[in-house]
Amino acid sequence: MSDPAPKPGWRARLAQHLAQGVIRGDDLVDAAFNKYNTRFNRHQPQHIAAYRTFADAHGVELLGRVLARPPLGGPGEHDDWWDNLANTYRRFDTDEVPNVAMRAQFQDASAEFHTDHEGYYAATLVPRTPPVDALWAEARITLADGTLETPQPVLQVLPSARIGILSDIDDTILQSSITDWKTAAQLVFLGNARTRKPLLGVAKLYAALQAGVDNAGRNPIFYVSSSPWNLYDLLEDFLALNAIPPGPMFLRDLGTDVGKFLKTPGHAHKLERARTLFDRMPHLRWVLLGDSGQQDAELYAAAAQEFGEERIAAIYIRDVDPDRDSLLDTGVDAWIGKVAGTKVPMLRVSDSVAIAEHAATLGLIDPAAIPGIVAEVRKDAARPTVNAAAVDETVDQAKAK
Repeated sequence: MSDPAPKPGWRARLAQHLAQGVIRGDDLVDAAFNKYNTRFNRHQPQHIAAYRTFADAHGVELLGRVLARPPLGGPGEHDDWWDNLANTYRRFDTDEVPNVAMRAQFQDASAEFHTDHEGYYAATLVPRTPPVDALWAEARITLADGTLETPQPVLQVLPSARIGILSDIDDTILQSSITDWKTAAQLVFLGNARTRKPLLGVAKLYAALQAGVDNAGRNPIFYVSSSPWNLYDLLEDFLALNAIPPGPMFLRDLGTDVGKFLKTPGHAHKLERARTLFDRMPHLRWVLLGDSGQQDAELYAAAAQEFGEERIAAIYIRDVDPDRDSLLDTGVDAWIGKVAGTKVPMLRVSDSVAIAEHAATLGLIDPAAIPGIVAEVRKDAARPTVNAAAVDETVDQAKAK
């Protein structure tokens, strides 16, 4: 008979009680506001934020949120630092609507459901008809009474796809400079999708990965980040403005309740998301892309040890400080050494060209795409830095006055 599991220490018990107290307090505040809003007919649904999602052989996964206030819309071309700071506050000051009855339709499947107490909805629909032979399709989301009809983009993982791409966002496709806290703070609180700079050559590289070696364009791209869902519209605008192929984004919720639809604790949710996608789509091999600034190398190395070369075609870790040797490089290289026995290629790379050249040798992209990626790296390198763009914007605004 095995020994009983040890009881948690007093610090762990105290932390658990405190966490439960915070959750109960948050629930009481939410309940009080909901009761007040219901009594005075306030806080009515005004907008459905239908997050870009995916469909595979198991059905379509619908995720989104119902809000009492429409989102901000795209970033203004002449927004200054104050506009960006105010917009950041509004993004985090969400006005969600709980317990809303909703309806969804995708192909010949439909479902009815409710939002949770933070306004999120999650539903799975399983159509009987085969998917339309296209990379993107559309679900329709409404309130139960048929109002607020909203299209929800659906990435279709087709049987003809052979490679899946799972990419981090911060410092993998988007320059967030997490090794420089001043620049990071400026990007988060004072920047918008127009002032944020993509990492060199990302758009052409990801387009080549999606196109595949045969240029069929069937390979699905997914994005995963520790950023909160409140930044979803900013990230969507960033992808569109920089012509980076869109895909479902898996972000985090910053609320306190462990029982909500979207439970995403810490950076480890990236590995959990990878496991879920691998299990759901057994016909795909995967390309994993991350950066050296966070835990991506450790998490992806764990995936390589768990799934091996049969499921993972390559792992690329962008070097966030390629101009110097650092402890970050040492850490990534240590994880690369630990996966050597798995036969999964895992590389620390300086830019998109290095990824493209290696991916071409593995038959993941068409070698003919490399010159276009090289040209885009040069073009992106010529774009002003975040600080330079801020100075130019300030000068332009001063001249306009």
